[in-house]
Parts: sequence; structure tokens; C-alpha cells
Amino acid sequence: MSVTLGEVNQEIVTAPGEPTVVARHFSTLFPTTAKGAHTARHAAVSWLVGERDRPEPDDGSTATVSLIIAELTANAAVHGRAAGRSARLALTLTGPVLRIEVTDARGERPPRPRPVAEADGESGRGLLLVESLADAWGCEPHHPGGKTVWADCLWRGEAAR
Repeated sequence: MSVTLGEVNQEIVTAPGEPTVVARHFSTLFPTTAKGAHTARHAAVSWLVGERDRPEPDDGSTATVSLIIAELTANAAVHGRAAGRSARLALTLTGPVLRIEVTDARGERPPRPRPVAEADGESGRGLLLVESLADAWGCEPHHPGGKTVWADCLWRGEAAR
């Protein structure tokens, strides 16, 4: 099993009369397996902790973001699996907003949270958690047939600049 790391960069955006905005990016490919999703989540959380503008203790935002990443990567591993295809986890940190994106190869079934009454004891609650923890979330088609599920969160690890 391999997880491709190393796609980390920073982008500085300026517009006349506007404050400078720094966007930092993290991206990794992972096999659509439970272990692949787990490894990708750990790599992403390690990157985020390294991006913190203030020392620990964390106010809980790392745990919240880690849970959202875990749910989205696990869903890609279970519902987005396609032979010979990996999934991609991408994080974009722009000021205090963190965008989490998970892209997989299966676009024919967009995700929908199940009502609590339909969730069984083993599964079915992941998107309900994402919906309740993220400030916004959604799903977009990804050419040539996949999908990208995204979630936006306020990242409290970011200090005012």
C-alpha cells in the first residue's frame, strides 16, 4: 500500500487595495482501502498541526477536522472504490477557512446523508456528522466520471494575520 505525499505548496494572492491572502495546500493520493484512508487522514492532520499559528493546546478544531477527514476518506474507500484507481484528499487553508476535498472515481451515486432512523448500528451516520460539524459541505462531479465531496470549516488553528 502506498500513499503519495509531497504535494504541499503555498500561494499568495494580492489584489489592489485588498489584504494579502495566503492559501496553503496539501494533497495526497490514497488507495481506496480502510488503511489507505487512515494513512491519508494521519498525513493531513500532521500537516495541519504543522500549519498551526499558535502552540497547543488545541481548542478542539483539530479533532473536529480530523473527524470530517476520516468520514470523507472512509466514504471514498467504501463507496468510491474503482479497480486500479486511487482517491485524492486535498486541503486548502485560506485564512481561517479550511476546505477539505475528497475525490474518488465513482460519480454515479452522489452522497446523501441518511435520516437517523435509517442508519444501522454499524454505518450510515458519517455524512450526518459531516453535515453537523462542517460550516458547509457538498458534492460536485469530477471529470471524467468521479465526484469530489467537500467540506468547509473554520480552522481555529489560524491566528489573525
